[in-house]
Amino acid sequence: MAVLFLGNIDAGTTDEEVRDFLIKYGLPAYDEIEHVQGDGTHPGVTLIFNELEPEALRKLQPRINGMFWKGHKISAMVMAERYR
Repeated sequence: MAVLFLGNIDAGTTDEEVRDFLIKYGLPAYDEIEHVQGDGTHPGVTLIFNELEPEALRKLQPRINGMFWKGHKISAMVMAERYR
């Protein structure tokens, strides 16, 4: 399982837009999504990929990190694994 955090996304971004953005740049579709509001100025999403290893996600992460999307420069960070 791999976890990706996308930060500084537009507050009105839908789950489907996130999925389509990832696929457009060669990342797989996520299995789970959690919206993170923070203080409201730089919302983000945490994405869980059940069938992807963190090492594989780290190779794909540079494709989207630092991109401008919907008027915002987004950050993409591979997070430590979560255990449920």
